Amino acid sequence: MSPRPSRASGRARRGAAAPHTLRVTGGARRGLTLEGPADDRIRPTADRTRQAVFNLLAHRGDDGDAVRDAIVLDAFAGTGALAIEALSRGAASATLMDRDTAAAALVRRNLARAGLGDRARLVPADATRPPAPAGAGADLVFLDPPYGQGLVAPALSALDRAGWIGPAARVVVETDRADPVPRPDGWQVAADRRYGRARIQLWWRG
Repeated sequence: MSPRPSRASGRARRGAAAPHTLRVTGGARRGLTLEGPADDRIRPTADRTRQAVFNLLAHRGDDGDAVRDAIVLDAFAGTGALAIEALSRGAASATLMDRDTAAAALVRRNLARAGLGDRARLVPADATRPPAPAGAGADLVFLDPPYGQGLVAPALSALDRAGWIGPAARVVVETDRADPVPRPDGWQVAADRRYGRARIQLWWRG
């Protein structure tokens, strides 16, 4: 296993959590139950936090909505819930990236459950060492790496260099509220919110 864990592999803690489910909070698949992680190696964004994130994005696009018709990249996909939420709310397509095999299997199951496989692509890769993208750069990027690993800046820089991030992209960053979050040159904070333990920032180029 790589020393730089994915969202699945990087959140191992002692003990195991009971299996739980997630729900899509808006759009065409609103209310759909998704499969959650069987243990606490994967930390999905909580439903309420995810809903708050998409409420913010609804007013942050060039035409008001940063999600509708967007090309989405979920770079530490975990359960796939963020990308599935975006597709439910009108995103054009999504790429879900995770190098952990258990996370990849969970993403496939959730995409099948949501019936969104035709608009989504799974890339089994490390976001800090990404392959070249197959198409245009993303308009909307989710970066929710393992807490406490300092992966936001290196992942964003690597994805940008490789061509995964479009010139006018919006980036949603989730970290532990206590973690320092160094920001690569060329990005500015458009919003900064805290939801329990989670800190959510929206970054634009600037």
